[in-house]
Amino acid sequence: MAKVIYFNIDDNLDYENKLLREWNIKDIELAEIKDKSPGKFAGYLADADGLVVEYEQVTREVIEQCPKLKCVSVQSIGYNNLDVKGATDLGVCLTNAPGFCAPEVALHTIGLLIDLVRKITYYDKSVRAGKWDPLAGYKTGRISGMTFGMVFFGQIPKAMLPMLKALELEVLVYAPTKTKEYLAGYGCEKAETLDDLLEKSDFVSLHCPLIKGVTYHLIGEPQLRKMKKTAFLLNTARGAVVDEQALIKALTEGWIKGAGIDVIEDETNEQSGLFKLNGNVVITPHAAFMSEDSFYAARRIALEQLVQRLHDKKLPSNLVNKDVKVDFSKD
Repeated sequence: MAKVIYFNIDDNLDYENKLLREWNIKDIELAEIKDKSPGKFAGYLADADGLVVEYEQVTREVIEQCPKLKCVSVQSIGYNNLDVKGATDLGVCLTNAPGFCAPEVALHTIGLLIDLVRKITYYDKSVRAGKWDPLAGYKTGRISGMTFGMVFFGQIPKAMLPMLKALELEVLVYAPTKTKEYLAGYGCEKAETLDDLLEKSDFVSLHCPLIKGVTYHLIGEPQLRKMKKTAFLLNTARGAVVDEQALIKALTEGWIKGAGIDVIEDETNEQSGLFKLNGNVVITPHAAFMSEDSFYAARRIALEQLVQRLHDKKLPSNLVNKDVKVDFSKD
């Protein structure tokens, strides 16, 4: 019997156990642990074959204390809390849930765009403060024919395309792994460099994972200064993809027109200097992915990955560390 621990995950495991019964899986046992005490995480994992986490850091040191661990699954697209190299070296599969919230994040990003362009949140705050002034704030204009720049091109950007086309926006994409022909098939133009996208776009929308040394602070002061003064930055990816202090400076000094932010760098303490700005920034609490449908989709996908590794004895379909070597004979 393989044991899977769900550590500090919202809700109970009734849904997951129901799925196991429907799939006729009888050799996997699920256990739920909730403990926010620091330093106790690895202590619960000594007999775990599988693990599901949300924010806990699964480091090499943690994995080394879990001799039976075979698979770690996150109910999210991002996996920056997982030690990819450490898990790969130790033969542990890491999985995520790509696309589980693509419709939600796509719609939320478009919502931020419309909110900023039409100053909806700004007007609401202004009216509630006793000011009935439709001319307040920055000047607005029509967006048809403007350029919407996407940084990376996964399932979320693809879900946004029909909405962007309906708004009559031209789509420019910076995605190093995608060819010009591939993007043209989706009606998009390829930006050869990030700088090219930043200089040409009226909206810059971030859809890249947070990867240390690759996308950490991908957007900093040099990049923000390359954007148009009339441009908006949209971030529904990860907070640390953007150098937050540089963004605050850009918004304060007018390097760019505004920003729509769903993620911040310090979500552990829920603090950001962006909260003090008013008028040209809209902030939501990492809610772009959230809906009843996406909530259950993420849970289903995460469990499917564990079943593939522990019951089917094969590499999971959403394997993050694709170089991992697994000796199934030792299961």
